Amino acid sequence: MTDAALIAVPGIPDVRPGMSLPDLLVRALDAASLRPAAGDVLVVAQKVVSKAEGSLVDLAGVTPGEEARRLAPEAGKDPRLVEVILRESTRIVRVHAGVLITEHRLGFICANAGVDHSNVGFGPDAVCLLPRDPDASARAIRAAVRAAFDASIGVIINDSHGRPHREGAVGVCIGAAGLEPLHSLAGRPDRYGYTMRTSVEAVADELAAAATLLQGQCDEGMPAVLVRGIPVAEGEGEARRLLRDPALDLFR
Repeated sequence: MTDAALIAVPGIPDVRPGMSLPDLLVRALDAASLRPAAGDVLVVAQKVVSKAEGSLVDLAGVTPGEEARRLAPEAGKDPRLVEVILRESTRIVRVHAGVLITEHRLGFICANAGVDHSNVGFGPDAVCLLPRDPDASARAIRAAVRAAFDASIGVIINDSHGRPHREGAVGVCIGAAGLEPLHSLAGRPDRYGYTMRTSVEAVADELAAAATLLQGQCDEGMPAVLVRGIPVAEGEGEARRLLRDPALDLFR
């Protein structure tokens, strides 16, 4: 573990719709002499995935419906933005004093269904949505890296989400490929001989959060981070495995 490292990948250009993000990442890794190896994990920010795939909406072309117009004053938001949020959501969790929390169509509970103005770059009315299928996006990036470097790596698509009962946002995994997002510690002893019974580590979320520290939130321009030297089990990925079964969710 002493050789563990997180390396921000330089040289990734401003991503625009229609660009091949897997190709851009491969070229940036190669140009920086960062050759991925088996066991590495590449963490990629949701925003560049969404922009490359065209998951963008121009609010100028949005007509808010009745529910969006009703919720907009309480949420303190543009009715057109509320309409986009509702389209991306399966249910509203909370609306209060400028906060709109929903359940996203992918199952995540987050602010504004992940719809965001920041780092979009197409004018004040342009907003970015979460990718349509982040797991598929992760698989495409993994396949491109594997073909270019002959290395079986894991890929995580991360986004910043707030958390109940905690201030601030942290990076979380919303898409994954090539790794097990959860790691059970049940049956293992601790250093004093106590046998772990139910402990499960959200490895993909931990890596997503760590990478966010290098990716930044503002003008850093570092949307990809190569994680090296941290033991991660190879697997099929799928970020949905990080979602708690509603029947077991004590806060619902």
